[in-house]
Amino acid sequence: MKVQTYTVRASAEQARTWTMAARAEGHASVGPWIATALDAYIHLRRNSAKPVPLAWARFGRFKVRLLDGETEVPGRISFPFGIYRGTPAGPGSPGCGRFGLVYILTGRVLATLQSERACKSLASELARTWVRWNGQGREPPSEGPEGVLSRHVL
Repeated sequence: MKVQTYTVRASAEQARTWTMAARAEGHASVGPWIATALDAYIHLRRNSAKPVPLAWARFGRFKVRLLDGETEVPGRISFPFGIYRGTPAGPGSPGCGRFGLVYILTGRVLATLQSERACKSLASELARTWVRWNGQGREPPSEGPEGVLSRHVL
């Protein structure tokens, strides 16, 4: 195995703290402890970026705010999201090729996509944000060009 060497600068206070932490975890020096700590940090960040798996109910009804008012539509539900066939203009017929992802708590159509699978994928990504808010009913933010919603454009 090839080994790479890094130099890390630390204040005197950081050096004391790191040394105590390394010894407390059984490391002879700070170097191996830093490597272990950074690996754990990277693992945590990588796992936090994974989509949250959602269980979708086959049939349900929920309210949607459409362009001409609010209506109740049939669709799939995985709280707090719903998927219906159609666009913000209204429900569509089978084969219309458009599906709306709705934030059920407000009835807002978050996105109109070409497939139910795409809606489920977007909901799974947005669920991470919802979980971070502890399910307090806050609506996913309208995001800029780098945001989750913009990656799932029709």
